[in-house]
Amino acid sequence: MVVGTDREGPADLTEGFAMTTTTSKSILKRGVLIAGAATLGIGLAAGIADGALKLDHRAFAQPIQLSGVQTQLPSFADIVEKVKPAVVSVRVKTQTVAAADEDGQGSLDDLPPGLRRFFRQDGQGGQDGPRQGRPQPRQGMAQGSGFFVSQDGYVVTNNHVVENAVEVQLVTDDGKTLDAKVVGTDPRTDLALLKVKDGGNFQYVQLASAKPRIGDWVLAVGNPFGLGGTVTAGIVSAQGRDIGSGPYDDFLQIDAPVNKGNSGGPTFNQQGQVVGVNTAIFSPSGGSVGIAFAIPSATVEQVVDALKKDGSVARGFIGVQIQPVTSEVADAIGLKEAHGALVASAEQNGPAAKAGVKRGDTIIAVNGEQVKDARDLSRRIAKFAPGTKTSLTVWRDGKERQLSFEVGRQPAA
Repeated sequence: MVVGTDREGPADLTEGFAMTTTTSKSILKRGVLIAGAATLGIGLAAGIADGALKLDHRAFAQPIQLSGVQTQLPSFADIVEKVKPAVVSVRVKTQTVAAADEDGQGSLDDLPPGLRRFFRQDGQGGQDGPRQGRPQPRQGMAQGSGFFVSQDGYVVTNNHVVENAVEVQLVTDDGKTLDAKVVGTDPRTDLALLKVKDGGNFQYVQLASAKPRIGDWVLAVGNPFGLGGTVTAGIVSAQGRDIGSGPYDDFLQIDAPVNKGNSGGPTFNQQGQVVGVNTAIFSPSGGSVGIAFAIPSATVEQVVDALKKDGSVARGFIGVQIQPVTSEVADAIGLKEAHGALVASAEQNGPAAKAGVKRGDTIIAVNGEQVKDARDLSRRIAKFAPGTKTSLTVWRDGKERQLSFEVGRQPAA
């Protein structure tokens, strides 16, 4: 059962799991549980599970046979013992400014004139019209997950977990509460970096250097429904998922049960390395249905390094509006294959326009490497540091042209 609401999200997909005070029916639900905001049907679930276990079905007891090699399901006990102390619950006090009429008292226009004098406005009775004064801030509570990535107390979590935070506390696996500060956030990838205020010597985990393969076992550890130190397992079910959350979507899809409160928590491979940071689930009901999305470790490493150094992430920018190259478009412009990004417009005085890129050009390569599609181009350019000298290959009038330019700085989100 889902109790609470979401902060934001597209109609079908909502990144992450943060909850505030307004009910939302989006399919992907943010999962930072407000303290005390959920009731768990543990008894019912346990009853169903007990009934299932009583079934006498020999298939469940048989080892799996693959090409004559006998295998069995792995135990994650050793990995859990190794990594669990590095995972924390993240508790956040937030503050937002409510609109003047959000509480239903901002305007008396919808009341009969004879009743308006009975309603007080700013401590004064008998006033008509909108309430005077400034909107009042409102405080809320949220919970999520995070994990130490350094011995001196740096912690990774989701941006939506600490969004609008005025106070952040971390609860360790052994029950200690630590005050933390937000070092920096990156809304475009939904990542944030925290730091324990008083420092210390903390057990931490490492980011994996390579992507897991589809079918690899993974382990998610986090704080679902406020139940800290929860461990679930599954496999990587897909890679490179675009869920419509932003131009850099490149999510791992996993089927380990991930629920509200797992936001910002790590997903581990069988070596105990972090392969992804849990950020979103796909669910008609708001609970886990076996499809979750994690930010790949390569992205996490890049963002964390930038946040630790500068408190923000500087991304490359060329100043073009682009769209996909369909088969029909490719035929029309004479491309043998549908690939690249079609330029719908080039920003005046932007890096691309200065280099000679025009509307109708198709960008087919960056530094000689083929561009698959519009999203691939966005990710490639974003990885360049502002000021980097690079080149584009564009398709124009049935011919390739080479253009050199200096990468600009992407405007703040």
